[in-house]
Amino acid sequence: MESVRVQLSGNRIKASGRIIGGACSEHPAFSASYDLVTDEHGVTRRLSLRTAVAGGEKQASVSRDNEGYWMVEGAANHQRSTYNGAVDVDVVLSPFFNTLPIRRLGLGTDSIEAQVPVVYVNLLDLSIQEAALTYSSGADGIHVLSPVSSSSVTVDGDGFVLDYPGLAERI
Repeated sequence: MESVRVQLSGNRIKASGRIIGGACSEHPAFSASYDLVTDEHGVTRRLSLRTAVAGGEKQASVSRDNEGYWMVEGAANHQRSTYNGAVDVDVVLSPFFNTLPIRRLGLGTDSIEAQVPVVYVNLLDLSIQEAALTYSSGADGIHVLSPVSSSSVTVDGDGFVLDYPGLAERI
């Protein structure tokens, strides 16, 4: 279950969220929270994450500077990279983070296909890597191909995910 409080100002997004997952064959029980800030173009500026599993808690901070470099800081690592030109962050097991490129690229209203480089965050261990997601939109919804899944999502008029089959449905 994911709960997100979102504040919109034009294309700027400020969000605070919490995700709770029960143990299953794909992952152990976990709890996570995050705070996200984008700029006026919908480009991610800062993301703070905290996660807890039975084995302990972890924190990470991801921020992007004006030159396009990302600074990733965690308990054991500090990394600076462009992540192949990424302007979005994608967090595994969160349908909310798909909203960022969907809104920024206008995928909810235009029929287009886009390869989207992202800073890809594994929510359970907060490992971070470079990845690319493919989004294609059409009359039957928005198709999302990520390193861990392929699905068709539906969004509301503001580009927020309503239904992500197999992962979440907005209530």
